[in-house]
Amino acid sequence: MRFQKLRWLFPIAVTLHNAEEAVGMPKWISAHRRQLPLHPGAGKIWLGLLLLTVAAFVFTYMCARNDKRSIWAYLLFGYVAAMLVNVFVPHIPATLAFGEYTPGVLTAVLVNLPLMSILLFTAVREQWVSGMKAAAFALLVPLAMGGAIATLFALH
Repeated sequence: MRFQKLRWLFPIAVTLHNAEEAVGMPKWISAHRRQLPLHPGAGKIWLGLLLLTVAAFVFTYMCARNDKRSIWAYLLFGYVAAMLVNVFVPHIPATLAFGEYTPGVLTAVLVNLPLMSILLFTAVREQWVSGMKAAAFALLVPLAMGGAIATLFALH
């Protein structure tokens, strides 16, 4: 499948993943309060998940409205990379460390791992992104998103 069509699976996958987290994350964080560095309440969790879900649709829509190698193609590529990284930080390690289901781990492994891998590969193969710029966005967007989430969760 071509990237032009395949990319529309991205916001759907983000929505499914964030819905899984929205259902279980507040209770899970409360149960593991002593082991976690940040303790956001349900409202902050839901706000963060809502903003991330909306961003997935906006980035995908704007990428679709623009040409290859547009800023939106690179932002979408970076967000896809962030969702792939999210499988490994924190979902799989948290599940192994706590020895129990971690909200989001099912969609992270069963949906995000394969889909984000395919999206990244296809975007590069079809030259929606390329070179060092693609590598930079794949590194910087996940870092920026992680920092924004940590900041939101740390605010009192």
